[in-house]
Amino acid sequence: MMHQTDSEQATGVVLADVGGTNVRFAVLMGDVLGLIEHLAVRDYKHFGDALDAFLRRQTQRAAIRGAVFAVAGVVKGERCELTNSAWIVDAAELRGRFGLTAIDIVNDFAAIAWSLPRLAGNDLRLVGGGAPLRDAPMVVLGPGTGLGVAAYVPRADGAFVLHSEGGHSTAPSGSPREDAIVDNLRRRFGHVSAERVLSGYGLENLYRAIAEIDSVSVPERNAAEITQAAMTGRCPTSRAALDTFCAMLGDVAGNFALGFGAQGGVFIAGGIIPRVSDELPRSQFRARFEAKGRLSGYLKPIPVYLILQDDPAFIGLRSLAARLARKV
Repeated sequence: MMHQTDSEQATGVVLADVGGTNVRFAVLMGDVLGLIEHLAVRDYKHFGDALDAFLRRQTQRAAIRGAVFAVAGVVKGERCELTNSAWIVDAAELRGRFGLTAIDIVNDFAAIAWSLPRLAGNDLRLVGGGAPLRDAPMVVLGPGTGLGVAAYVPRADGAFVLHSEGGHSTAPSGSPREDAIVDNLRRRFGHVSAERVLSGYGLENLYRAIAEIDSVSVPERNAAEITQAAMTGRCPTSRAALDTFCAMLGDVAGNFALGFGAQGGVFIAGGIIPRVSDELPRSQFRARFEAKGRLSGYLKPIPVYLILQDDPAFIGLRSLAARLARKV
């Protein structure tokens, strides 16, 4: 709980989930989380401009003394240059501009990882596996504007989170067809990271690569249009792109389950998941998740959950705000 001011008014902390496409803000006042407001990144030149627009609408602005920002990029000290946006989040600059006493900046998927033990029931949808192993690590990954990865590690003396840039590890290939797709993308990008195929623009990359390999002419489509055309059966190339996306996501999820020893469960988040939540269970996702040769038996019981909660980062941000309260 936040400490009280001299006037017994709770001190507020502004929370933000800063992605490449959208930024979400809310104020935690004491134990009460206000409404989460969504803003489009493209509408603001700088992160500080979006924060200013949000804060100007807060009736209790004077009580807001701290901030916790979850950002989609590599955090270096108190600064982050977003991977898929021109925005820079700099704590020193923001403290001076907004008069905030303390600011913490964390990776966006680190914030989601802090939420994992608190997700249950309607927040999740199971995609294969059994019961999670108690007190074992959990990993979260998520295709959205980019591909985020982090792990939650429980310990008797206090849990901790490992954030990573696993989305930029090399993309997998599980068949000659996928070999051709990756080779096509390699000619465009050089290194083909997992994010190049498992993100919004990654689905678009798959769509274009498959069309080129199959020598078919297809209209330009964004990720949402590809998904819709695939699910309605209107476009075989869109269908093939979505099927490949689901299969590769299973492959990558299995890799991170092995890499982190995530017998506590693998969680799939990200802005694309609500659109494909019915597709993943009937796709090759689970088969590819488990297809790890001699370690297939290790992966078979590990549960995979789709995170259906709209803003899971804010569950983790609340936990981090409690720590920040001691600095404010």
